[in-house]
Amino acid sequence: MQKALETAQMSGDDIPVGAVIVKDGEIIACCHNLKEQNKDVTAHAEMLALKEASQKLGSWRLNGCDMYVTLEPCPMCAWAILSSRLNNLYFGSYDSLYGAFTTMPELIKKCNSEIHFKGGILESQCDNMLSAYLKNMRK
Repeated sequence: MQKALETAQMSGDDIPVGAVIVKDGEIIACCHNLKEQNKDVTAHAEMLALKEASQKLGSWRLNGCDMYVTLEPCPMCAWAILSSRLNNLYFGSYDSLYGAFTTMPELIKKCNSEIHFKGGILESQCDNMLSAYLKNMRK
């Protein structure tokens, strides 16, 4: 999660979110939000990391991989994560508005996925980073 936090800080004008995918103890993807920079609504850190990991492994099936992300994934990212067959998802900050894993548990039940997830990993650091970004944006 520490690497995801470091990566999130490279998000520039985007909401600081970092996503890291690990397989067999090795980082195979490390991305941050690029929605504003790329002018692409799908350029969330999670989506970019899934694409990078898939390219590295030569398959969209990411069995045996774990994702670490600084913010609970939105529904778009959640469905891609579930479909990718990741083993585990670990996230930092909870998102009470758009966080699909805690606010939309029926989404997880609709997908044939065995993913395990846990939130609140380095939560205060992730929350502080998001709060600082939002405070700065309001100025």
